[in-house]
Amino acid sequence: MFLVYLLLRLLALLPLRALHGVGAGFGRLRLRLGGRTVRNTAVNLRIARPQLDGAAQSRLLRQVMTENGKSGSEIVKVWGAGAERALALVREVRGEALLDAALAAGKGVIIAAPHLGCWELLNYWLCRKTPMAILYRPPRFAAIEGLLRKVRGALAPEQVRADGAGVRTLYKRLAAGGTVGILPDQKPRAGEGEFAPFFGRDALTMVLLPRLAARTGASVLYAFAERLPRGAGFRIHLVPAPAGLTDADPAIACRALNQGVQDCVELAFAQYQWQYRRYSAVGLVNPYDGKND
Repeated sequence: MFLVYLLLRLLALLPLRALHGVGAGFGRLRLRLGGRTVRNTAVNLRIARPQLDGAAQSRLLRQVMTENGKSGSEIVKVWGAGAERALALVREVRGEALLDAALAAGKGVIIAAPHLGCWELLNYWLCRKTPMAILYRPPRFAAIEGLLRKVRGALAPEQVRADGAGVRTLYKRLAAGGTVGILPDQKPRAGEGEFAPFFGRDALTMVLLPRLAARTGASVLYAFAERLPRGAGFRIHLVPAPAGLTDADPAIACRALNQGVQDCVELAFAQYQWQYRRYSAVGLVNPYDGKND
C-alpha cells in the first residue's frame, strides 16, 4: 500500500482540471464499451427522467458517465494532496449556518450524505467543523481500510461498522450531542428497510436514519460536495431535511428520506451515482433484467 500512497501523492501534483479531463475520457470510454454499469445507469435514468426521448436520454447518459469518470479521478487529488490542501478546493459553502445552528443546539446532528458529488471532500470539510462518526461497511480488502486512514489523516472520521454494536454507538454519540454521517440512499439488507418512492418508483429504503432521528431528537441535514465545471473546485451544500422524516409511520418517514435525496440530486443531477441498483429487491419487479424497462 505504500507504493499506492506514493503514487497518489505524485499524481495529486496535477491540476484538478487535468485529472477531471482524464476521468471524463475514461467515463466516455466506459460508455462506449458498455457493460453492466452502463446498462444499470441507463435503466435508472429512464426511471428518473421518463419524459426524455431517446436522443435526450443518450445525451444524459453520456453526461452522467462523464461525471462518473471525474468522480474516480478526483479522488487522486483529494486523497493524495492531504486533507488541508484538498480543502483549499472548496470555493463556496451553502447552508453552513444550518449546521452551525444544529451544532449549537447540542442535541446531536445526523448528516445524510447521498452518493452525490465528492463525498470524500465532504468528509474532510465536516470533520474540520466537528468530530464525526460515519456508518460504513468494511471494504473487501483490509489493506484499503489502512490506506483510507492514512490519507484522511487528522481529519479522519470515526468509522463505525454497520452492525448492532455500531448502531448502538451511533445512538450514544447522538445522545451526547455528537455528529454522525450516514448514506441515506444505501440499500438496506432484506428485512431492514421499507419500500418508498424514489424518483417515482418504489425502492427499498433504510429505516435506520429516521429511527435515529426520532429517538434521539437529533437534527438532520443533507449534505454533498458539488463538482464545479472546468476543474474550478467544489461547492458544499447543506440542505434541511423534509418534513415527515421522523414520523412514527415508517412509510411516511422513508418517503421523506428519499425526497431529501431527490432534492439534493436535482441540484447536481449528473453527479449522482446512477449505477446503483436501487430498484432491485425481493418483492419488486426487477427493471435491470432487460424484461421490464
